[in-house]
Amino acid sequence: MTEVLSLEVCERLCDALPRAATVDAALGHIESARRALLGPGLLTVNLNATAPDDPPDEVQLQRLWSSDPQAYPVAGRKRKRLTRWTQQLLLRAEVFVGEGETALAEVFDDHALIAALGLRAVVNVPLLEDGRCAATFNVLGTRARWTQQEIALVRLLALLATPWVLRARRDAWASQPGPPGSRPPFTVA
Repeated sequence: MTEVLSLEVCERLCDALPRAATVDAALGHIESARRALLGPGLLTVNLNATAPDDPPDEVQLQRLWSSDPQAYPVAGRKRKRLTRWTQQLLLRAEVFVGEGETALAEVFDDHALIAALGLRAVVNVPLLEDGRCAATFNVLGTRARWTQQEIALVRLLALLATPWVLRARRDAWASQPGPPGSRPPFTVA
């Protein structure tokens, strides 16, 4: 079995993460570990910003964090129609693994940008709150295929990110005007 989790990186993350004061700091530490363990790539975190009055065949995603804010700016927002990808990741809350340009082109409108960045494979992990997908932890890499150990590592990093992301989501939602249930999709500043 190939060893993916380095003791040095693990210790560094275990020391830094509890001391992080903000979601940005926490995700920065997680990204440093991701880069050290998996190499070049992209990490983004998207909030499920779908509102109760949105069309039933659409979901809205809003970017909370990006390791490449020039290519993928924070607070960027996108509407996604229900597809195999949205149903698997956002509705059934199952991990999605896409490998190769064809697989990425099938699920991402921005596949040309992804390819231009040299990224060839993705692991999307749903971050759950009360059993439902509240956000997604998205790792893209330059490799053509992920090993099972690498997928498990991405899932582990996503678990570490979950409390930070859910807190940021709750804070953003609470800051929106109107009574609960009638608020528009939130905006992350």
